[in-house]
Amino acid sequence: MSRPPRTRPGRQSGLKTRLRTAKGRKTASTRWLQRQLSDAYVAEAKRQGLRSRAAFKLMQLDDRFRLLKPGSAVLDLGAAPGGWTEVAVARSGGQVVAADLQAMEPVTGALCLLLDLGDDEAPARLGAALPDGADVVLSDMAPRTTGHAATDRLRIAALADLAYETAHGLLRPGGAFVVKVFQGGAHHGLLDNLKKDFALVRHAKPDASRKESSELYLVATGFRASGSTASHSG
Repeated sequence: MSRPPRTRPGRQSGLKTRLRTAKGRKTASTRWLQRQLSDAYVAEAKRQGLRSRAAFKLMQLDDRFRLLKPGSAVLDLGAAPGGWTEVAVARSGGQVVAADLQAMEPVTGALCLLLDLGDDEAPARLGAALPDGADVVLSDMAPRTTGHAATDRLRIAALADLAYETAHGLLRPGGAFVVKVFQGGAHHGLLDNLKKDFALVRHAKPDASRKESSELYLVATGFRASGSTASHSG
């Protein structure tokens, strides 16, 4: 797979597709389908043969922060259905390991592992897959939403903490970590740890993130785990 040339879809005609038959369909399902049919990134992902529109989020983060350098060893957490994994393979050309609770179709050039990060054997399995460590650890993990904002924020904060615990044990000096959080979420403790362990920590919301979504990403670069103070900009 060649490096995807475009990270923002062009103007698309006919994207405001109306669902003609919604009888018997739940309101939430109708809204989701309408949003999918009206989403330029969904259309562009289909046009480029990508697994998901989420691929554009990683492309845009990489365009901005230059995370996926040639030959990088990359760990993609919460990888299914594989959109970020495909981008990591195409842009790094290095060793890519994808891990998720859900099984996903294989990605050429990547090792796909079915595992739960919370299991006791998870660190050993990831260490065996990446015996020399990782240059980049990515986490687009998100919990099943409950509809209760405070609960959902706590759940994604817990996943972010787990992702960083995993990354901390695998990252090489100078490495990078990207993790999804929610705006207003309980990630202050994580942010403090990242500022201690990385040279630079920033917040970012890719254009491909839906405007109504509260998701954003913490992007930490220059891993050192020395406990010294990192520079930070919002």
